[in-house]
Amino acid sequence: MAQNNSYTSENITVLKGLEAVRKRPGMYIGSTDSRGLHHLVWEIIDNAMDEALSDYANKVSVRIKKGNAIEVEDNGRGIPFDLHPEEHVPAVQLIFNSLHSGGKFDESNYKVAGGLHGVGSAVVNALSSWVIVDITRGGKNYVQKYEQGGTIIGKPKISSVVNKNLHGSKITFKPDPTMFSTTHFEYKQIAQRLKEAAYLAKGVKCEIFDERTGEGETFFYENGIVEFVESLNKGKEAFSDPIYISGTCNGIIIEAAIQFTKKTYNETLYSFVNNIRTRDGGTHEVGFRTGLTRAFNEYARVKKLIKEKDPNLEGSDIRDGMTAVLSIRVVEKYLQFEGQTKNKLGTPEAKVAVDQFVTEQIKFFLFENGEVADALVENALRAMREREAVRKAKEEQRGIKATKNTKNVNMNGKLAPVQEKNPKKAELFLVEGDSAGGSAKQGRDRRFQAILPLRGKVINAEKTRSEELLKNEEIMTMIYTIGTGIASEFNINKCNYNKIIIMTDADTDGAHIQILLLTFFYRYMPELIKAGKVYIALPPLYKISNKQKTVYAWSDEELKEKIQDFRTYEVQRFKGLGEMNFDQLWETTMNPATRTLIRVNIEDDVVADERVQVLMGDDVDPRREWIENNVSFEYDDSFDLDANIEIGEDGDE
Repeated sequence: MAQNNSYTSENITVLKGLEAVRKRPGMYIGSTDSRGLHHLVWEIIDNAMDEALSDYANKVSVRIKKGNAIEVEDNGRGIPFDLHPEEHVPAVQLIFNSLHSGGKFDESNYKVAGGLHGVGSAVVNALSSWVIVDITRGGKNYVQKYEQGGTIIGKPKISSVVNKNLHGSKITFKPDPTMFSTTHFEYKQIAQRLKEAAYLAKGVKCEIFDERTGEGETFFYENGIVEFVESLNKGKEAFSDPIYISGTCNGIIIEAAIQFTKKTYNETLYSFVNNIRTRDGGTHEVGFRTGLTRAFNEYARVKKLIKEKDPNLEGSDIRDGMTAVLSIRVVEKYLQFEGQTKNKLGTPEAKVAVDQFVTEQIKFFLFENGEVADALVENALRAMREREAVRKAKEEQRGIKATKNTKNVNMNGKLAPVQEKNPKKAELFLVEGDSAGGSAKQGRDRRFQAILPLRGKVINAEKTRSEELLKNEEIMTMIYTIGTGIASEFNINKCNYNKIIIMTDADTDGAHIQILLLTFFYRYMPELIKAGKVYIALPPLYKISNKQKTVYAWSDEELKEKIQDFRTYEVQRFKGLGEMNFDQLWETTMNPATRTLIRVNIEDDVVADERVQVLMGDDVDPRREWIENNVSFEYDDSFDLDANIEIGEDGDE
């Protein structure tokens, strides 16, 4: 074993103040891309909403400033700026300049809060070019500026205010461009976050205004999460109005709105803890599902809707077609998030409390609303019968005794498998048509690239029952090729490929196939997208060539630029992948060293769910309305490449 005798105390680095945040920003905000950038906004918004949660504020405003700075203002109590008795500096200075400091560790200040752990404001300060803290309280106004990661610029300006009743905090910051790959704030993303906050804090007005464009909105909901669920189910036929339950159990405040809809076969559950979206769920979601299942089964048994010898309804059967919003509020001493970004709750007390509360409240609703309850149980029984039919369909498809190792199974003779045995190094191309599939099979690197040609347009998963969907040959072939299973059976660890790449023609039909495939993945394998395994290939539109050289262009603008380098040339417009020779397809679209891929990601589940419902569902009117409001039908001869391109591990974009 090698020894390093030069390793001494001089090699120990001590990061002071906020240096640790600037050294390892990913530890505090998850990443330094657009998601991490917006996490700074969430930290400040969460602090403002904490004042509203504790009934000290009824208004929160966000302004996106010109130059991509952010201003967040609330009319709460205002951050204290008197001297701290032990540190002998203004309290606000500790909050913005010291990790693990703040007023939320003391329950007398905040009963519940989302901006916890005392790092939010300090992290924003550490990762900003400048921060201005503007506080009004006790008849005085306090203004302090910080620059370059928390350096205090001058003494605070303290002045008296005419209106002694004014109070609140206004935080303005500009992210440090040296810390982020982008500093462009997305209006729609921030507006959606504020909209969710307004739903969760009924009676609180949330405003946003974008100085860059003049766009702005105000969100205010008297009925809170009931209106949230109604908005999610807009255009759907429901069994009843949303079921609303609220109360306190074991010291945890619990609120939920639940609605079951007809002719929809997916479960939608959005959960929040102290107004923080828990995207990865947690103990509160487990308790919610457990309580719901117990309540329905107890009702069904008492009413003899399930025969004595028959098994209980499974949770997935009951939640078929369910849309729910669960919001709980937990005091700091019980609050356990997994990671600073707070995507998953780990509080064990939350599971017990939510389970008990939901069981009692839902049982009460069912027994008090027999007609609706009976219809909901029948809906669950229908889902159970379909689940059994799906299971039988799967057995028939796999020939009951099909091999468990699907990576190298040549489904119906179509899959060209990989030689690589390590799934982390393997790629699967889903290719439009047999012609393009043939070129891809010839052009690929068979060591790590598998090719699965798809015949025609894939079935629309948003309009199709699970039972019918799993009878579709193309869908079943994809499922077994990928290897993860779907829905409740999905297991990301069984995925046979590190990248699943959709490769279609660069035309409207190709775009439609992309959307159909993404709809299927989103509804039945969303974890595949969240894990960053789904990509879209970008084949070129043009080949420009003469006797000396050949280049490719991916847009009309790029074509105009590249032909400037030629005196004489020929331009070929590729109408489809099948028109490309296998070596051209490899060089432009499949070779990891030269290709461009778009990684598909879900920025916001609520928006994604709404878009899929509107654009791919049965209801025509919402789709027409969305198209009329969002699509320009004016003639434009330019090709606009509007894509969220991310750099992959192997240099792919």
